[in-house]
Amino acid sequence: MIDPRGQRFAAALTTVVLAAVLLTGSVWLLAAQTAVFAIGAFGGLQRSPYGVLFRRVVRPRLAPPSELESATPPRFAQGVGFAFGLLGTLALALGASTVGLIAVGLALAAAFLNAAFGFCLGCEIYLLARRAGIRLPLST
Repeated sequence: MIDPRGQRFAAALTTVVLAAVLLTGSVWLLAAQTAVFAIGAFGGLQRSPYGVLFRRVVRPRLAPPSELESATPPRFAQGVGFAFGLLGTLALALGASTVGLIAVGLALAAAFLNAAFGFCLGCEIYLLARRAGIRLPLST
């Protein structure tokens, strides 16, 4: 179980990083964000650099959370972010900047929705797939 405020904090940082990637076209910055997605998806949200930062610096300054939520949907969402980040990183590195920037833009839109409105697009995809009986990766 996780504090949902941590996910919004991570989404806000992700939004800033991905906006910087769109402005600069930096493949290295996108690769770094993709690594953050990979750690969250495959190592667990508690190991994600943004999760560690939230837990050590931000959360101690907040009141206890009013509710906790399952880590599984946000972890799946990190996997989706990883896929878009990897596609964008490879495309930018190979000179396919249009494809790369479209992938970044889509990931940015999803991160912004979570940061600004608390709407986790990847989480919703996860929940819809589960309701349809589809077994997804990163479901542990």
